[in-house]
Amino acid sequence: MFSYSKRMLAGLLGGAVLSAMAVTAVPGAAQTRNLELIAPASAGGGWDQTARAMQAVLQQAGLATSVQVQNIAGAGGTVGLAQFVTSKKRRGDAILVAGQTLQGAIITNKSPVTLNEITPLARLVGEYEVIFVPAASPIQSMTELVAKLKGDPGSVSWAGGSIASTDQILAGLIAKAVGTDPAKVNYIAHSGGGEAVSAILGGHVTVGIGGYGEYQSLINDGKVRALAISSDERLPDVSIPTLKEQGIDVSFFNWRGLMAPPGIRDADLKVLADAIAKMVASPAWKETVAKRQWTDLYQPAPEFAAFIKDDRARMEGILTDLGLVK
Repeated sequence: MFSYSKRMLAGLLGGAVLSAMAVTAVPGAAQTRNLELIAPASAGGGWDQTARAMQAVLQQAGLATSVQVQNIAGAGGTVGLAQFVTSKKRRGDAILVAGQTLQGAIITNKSPVTLNEITPLARLVGEYEVIFVPAASPIQSMTELVAKLKGDPGSVSWAGGSIASTDQILAGLIAKAVGTDPAKVNYIAHSGGGEAVSAILGGHVTVGIGGYGEYQSLINDGKVRALAISSDERLPDVSIPTLKEQGIDVSFFNWRGLMAPPGIRDADLKVLADAIAKMVASPAWKETVAKRQWTDLYQPAPEFAAFIKDDRARMEGILTDLGLVK
């Protein structure tokens, strides 16, 4: 059994409730000018979607006069991380969107730059993952996909995010749960959701895997067929069956958060932190979270810093268990 989400989510939501109570006490924040949000992947993926959702809400709520999103793809986010560290040092007008996938990339790529080099700002949201096939695929169910996977693992190509991303981890967990060697999973990495979508819709891969919010519109439009979702129970108003109810004892949950530059002044950090606290408390942000089926996991900087440390240890254990890191 693997139920990373159930154990983790209980703790995450507990911290989020306490943090949400603190949001209402945040004093009036100074307006941020010319804010730059760095999404360390190509357009279309989860980090990009998070950054663009923030862009809209921050401007709509009058918390920032101008917000620009910059995509810096490569090596699971570590290229964007390295550039953020070197080019944004001590700046008070830049934020890096980070998450569990970046933790995995740092570990597997043995990146000399880690999240320890930058300043935790806030944890934002979490998301379950969905497994799906092109609409024209002959595979109609998770049962059929598993049969094909067990018969010949190499014949099932999985399209997802970068190496050691939550997408690849979930594919490995599924393989392990059904008795297939995770090392034989034919995983094809992409630097962002947009690239993965092209591969999936073009019929170049067997199955796609990624955050539900990333592929929700494709599912609703009938361009792809969802086979399973990685939640413990079905999501509200979502008819996709879980892996567990189809006999695959796996659940998995991804988180996303925000990082400020290294060496940022305390006064600048407070301005950014106040703006984010007000953003997550706004009706517009709550509507966005609900629409994308994200889970509100807001956590301010001190608690987020402790969470990042614990999460790295968890990720190292999972990646080692799946044979993705030695």
